[in-house]
Amino acid sequence: MSVTTRICLVRHGETTWNVDRRIQGQQDISLNEHGLLQASATAQALAGTPIDLVYSSDLARAWVTAGRIAVLRGQPVMPEPALRERHYGSFQCLTYAEARSRHPLEFERFEARELDAGFPGDSGETLAMFDARIWGYVESLRTRHYGQTLLLVTHGGVLDIVARRVRQLPLVGPRDFEIANCAVNWIACDDSGWRVDSWGDVSHLDGALDELPA
Repeated sequence: MSVTTRICLVRHGETTWNVDRRIQGQQDISLNEHGLLQASATAQALAGTPIDLVYSSDLARAWVTAGRIAVLRGQPVMPEPALRERHYGSFQCLTYAEARSRHPLEFERFEARELDAGFPGDSGETLAMFDARIWGYVESLRTRHYGQTLLLVTHGGVLDIVARRVRQLPLVGPRDFEIANCAVNWIACDDSGWRVDSWGDVSHLDGALDELPA
């Protein structure tokens, strides 16, 4: 009989920088009031769902979201730097419009999702580096927690990588799926490989942003 490992992925709640379309990356930005309400609503939505372990990015916006979910369950949260957002180098702290205006050539390569394109000053992670970090970590969880159900609270860029990998989509090109704040997303792996069980559930939320580049 095939054994299934299930992973629930939740993007952190809303921040003011999300509203402003400002690139957060690994800047440690807090949730806004709406984000806190989203985190609490997600906690209620997942309260009756069996989950063995909770992992979270150690950046505040994810960590606080995870804390609100876990405390309702009486479970600890394990901090995991590997679940941090991509490091966007010198684009961090800029809005997308500012990054496009100040660094048009680099932004064009970023928008085209060129795998080895860096940021001005050779800072940050390329898409290829980011993919290796995220998917390598997800695969390690599959091995370590075979047959268990996990919750990962993380970031939009992380969910982009995971969705593409699970669906066997290329890392380049536009996406055709949502990455909303505090949406609930389920993937699973069994003897047949990875699959998406459900994606983008926002039925528990009173509005959620997906402000990321498509």
